[in-house]
Amino acid sequence: MEFPIKVALAQSVPVLPEGPGWWYEPKLDGHRTVLRRTDETVVLYARSGRIVTQHWMDLAVAGMALRPGTVLDGEAVIWRDGRTDFAAAQSRAASSRTRARALAARYPASYICWDVLQHPDPAIRDCRSHPYTERRGLLLELLADVGPPVQAVPATDDRDTAVLWYDALREQGIEGIVCKRGGAGYPSGRRGWVKVRHADTADALVLGFNGPRRRPHHLALTVGDEGVPARMSARLEPVLAARIGEALDGAEVVGERRAEGEPYTRVETDLVVEVLAGSGRHSILTVVRMR
Repeated sequence: MEFPIKVALAQSVPVLPEGPGWWYEPKLDGHRTVLRRTDETVVLYARSGRIVTQHWMDLAVAGMALRPGTVLDGEAVIWRDGRTDFAAAQSRAASSRTRARALAARYPASYICWDVLQHPDPAIRDCRSHPYTERRGLLLELLADVGPPVQAVPATDDRDTAVLWYDALREQGIEGIVCKRGGAGYPSGRRGWVKVRHADTADALVLGFNGPRRRPHHLALTVGDEGVPARMSARLEPVLAARIGEALDGAEVVGERRAEGEPYTRVETDLVVEVLAGSGRHSILTVVRMR
């Protein structure tokens, strides 16, 4: 297995799919993370493939309880007052290493995993081609004696239960439901899953900003799949700009770039924001919150 791994992605749909063979999982509001347990240590990767172990050292330490050779896909989340706090997770992911350690002491993270990509058993190893239901069984077996903060996401093949989760778990910070075919393999780098979200928004990866770092005026964003051209957002609302500026405080500057003719400062970060779903190809991207 080559690293970093291209993670599976999900396509937004308006309603939960029906019919036999579908499985449903709550969609948590956190930071997408691949956890790799090697013979000697734990390495954590962001969705982009960037190594983020130093930002999530509490999860790296917890991951040492896994058997060497295990690779998991999941979400790093932070619980505060009975709900997931995405802003806290995103601040940790975008912070400097020193600040990340301080944040971890105040708000420890949990790793909620939904898939096993590599099994420690030499007879199994890369199991991405195995059906979802088989991988789910392997995952539960691997985590049986591990315990929090590393734990499996709930899953059900009962649509009525998934509808109940969608309606009842919103107050806990659950942002929707991810739906997967029970007989399908792991769709690396493809939108092979579907998701139903509460908010009528789309995710956008932050590539950079213009204006002051602590209170940026606009963000350079890429919406959808990786590799699409960068676009500039509308002017950020002042309170949101301050929160985004705080999250960008530890991001490494990698140069100056242009998007749609506008200059911006390019930074190395995994910060994700939500833009209005109506912010289409020819309209202005309006940022509504950090993801």
